Amino acid sequence: MILYRLAAGLILEHEHHFYAVPEKSLDDLLARTDLHAYLASLTRTAPTAASIDESKLLAPIGTQEVWAAGVTYLRSRAARMAESKDAGGGDFYDRVYSAERPELFFKSVAHKVVGPHSPVGLRSDATWSVPEPELALLVDPRGQIAGYTIGNDMSSRDIEGQNPLYLPQAKVYNRSCALGPGILITAAPLSSDTRISIEIERSGASAFSGETTLAQMKRRPQELVEYLYRDQTFATGCFLLTGTGTVPPDSFTLQPGDLISIAIDGIGVLVNPVG
Repeated sequence: MILYRLAAGLILEHEHHFYAVPEKSLDDLLARTDLHAYLASLTRTAPTAASIDESKLLAPIGTQEVWAAGVTYLRSRAARMAESKDAGGGDFYDRVYSAERPELFFKSVAHKVVGPHSPVGLRSDATWSVPEPELALLVDPRGQIAGYTIGNDMSSRDIEGQNPLYLPQAKVYNRSCALGPGILITAAPLSSDTRISIEIERSGASAFSGETTLAQMKRRPQELVEYLYRDQTFATGCFLLTGTGTVPPDSFTLQPGDLISIAIDGIGVLVNPVG
């Protein structure tokens, strides 16, 4: 089942049929302890709705905060070590990759998140900007993974590379996070062979492409959630980006007008132009 958000409300898709969800917000849905069973019941009892216009999809978020995990893939570890080597921070990323405690950081409040087909932003004071394609977990207030969506963790690599303490400035700014197109609601964990791929187009031609699988992620999703929820409460749940295993080469930086497409098996494709 895929849950979508439009201006008119929430729509559930199941086996190519669409159903209007009575609850008006994701916050209300996440308050339920039987979310998967409840939505499954709607596919049997609710009347079907018209198919959705994908151009009108909104970011599938309510009032949730968005957090992120870093250096969860070997490729990310290598990229972070390389970008911060001159600043003396390379060793930090090597250590966190093998440490018991993961790297977790705040990414965005809901109103700064963009949805499908909305432009992501570039920092005006950055010279090296990249998208980071990631599996995003939807976590309920009780710390249980309720669903999965696609996330784009936009990053200013030159700023982070100057000093690891600049991470918030490199990661947190207007339109630095995209989510969508919808949320896969499932009671089962995703398979380790689930693919995450990215394609960046520039002037109608491919400028970069790459892919990885969840098998390459060092930490389990529930492990990341457990650390995030230590001594923290999220009244309406949260989203947690789980890190990237696909990073463009050091010679690449995004430009206004580029088109970013991120696909994850079973969820869909998140498409965003660069503003």
